[in-house]
Amino acid sequence: MYFHDIIGQKNIKDRLIKSVQEDRIPHAQLFSSAEGTGALPLALAYARYLCCTNRGEADACGDCPSCHKFNKLIHPDTHFVFPIYKPNSNKKWVCDDFLTEWRKFNLEQKYFSFNEWMTYIKAGNAQGQIYADEGDEILRKLSFKAFESEYKVMIIWLPEKMNVVCSNRLLKILEEPPEKTIFLLVSENSEQLLSTILSRAQMIKVKGIEAEDMRTALQARFNMSETELDSCIHLSRGSWLKALEFIQSTDENSVFLQQFIRCMRGAYTIANFSSDRKLDKQKSLKDLKIWSEEMAKLGREQGKKYLSFSQRLVRENFIMNIKQKELNYMTPAEAAFSVHFSPFINHKNILSFMEELELAEKHIEQNINAKLIFFDLALKSIMLFKK
Repeated sequence: MYFHDIIGQKNIKDRLIKSVQEDRIPHAQLFSSAEGTGALPLALAYARYLCCTNRGEADACGDCPSCHKFNKLIHPDTHFVFPIYKPNSNKKWVCDDFLTEWRKFNLEQKYFSFNEWMTYIKAGNAQGQIYADEGDEILRKLSFKAFESEYKVMIIWLPEKMNVVCSNRLLKILEEPPEKTIFLLVSENSEQLLSTILSRAQMIKVKGIEAEDMRTALQARFNMSETELDSCIHLSRGSWLKALEFIQSTDENSVFLQQFIRCMRGAYTIANFSSDRKLDKQKSLKDLKIWSEEMAKLGREQGKKYLSFSQRLVRENFIMNIKQKELNYMTPAEAAFSVHFSPFINHKNILSFMEELELAEKHIEQNINAKLIFFDLALKSIMLFKK
């Protein structure tokens, strides 16, 4: 990864390059960002630039031995820490056990999410984290002298996934860092980090990708109409991953929308039935039961995606209801449905809707019976429509 490979973020690139050129490099830097904005690519490009032996004014040279090693992410003075899982309990598992997969995935994807990484290493239902034993590995690796570069670089992706024991060991070395050692922490939830770690790292806030930079990148990679481009940029909210999701997941989101409509219509019908429409109530209740059974068959990850989709759509409908059109982020199909649905998402039920959807997602994550979770969600939706 080079600086020129990163979409937008010119100000941060300039800041990082200047810190090297002026030899004012903080020993610990925290790239705080939302998913898909390019924080990890920035850290990788920065590490390459730090280790390059023939740096240019705006990027690493690409020709020196260091750059050739970075092309394969095998530079001996750059180390990686990232969430993993334990395939079995027969040994101590550390990041180096997944290093081959990590290198290959980074070289293939460049921009990726935590869930995509866990899927790639076939974690299944395991909860990815950085285990306590990784703390010893960090201390061991950084106790050696640099092999080839002036600096030793430790890139920690998603330090908020660290086990508490590992976090405390990292804190110890951040307090007394070895000479010429640079820590690059890349976080998507920096508020979850220990305050003592935050206080010892220089914060670099990576904002969303600017609209024009996003437009240029999309035009270079995809054949899209101006209308499609505008919708994609608006919905991406500065995240390259969300932009790709808009392009690649149209079919999936269409299915989620239809399932959302089916649940909401059934719940609303029951909540507002009259005595002369008893059959409609019975039919809707039966359909909600069938709906919950179908949703349970989606599997854990798809179930979580649907609930995340539903949270977004409920939130967007509330925004539409309060007439804040410029803040709405919906596809044309979602907007068409929401014109009639949004009046029923209001200040009386919006928070409860979001809480119930978040709770359902949490329960799916915990592998609680999905059929019960979705049916309970449908029943609670009925009550919320009565508010």
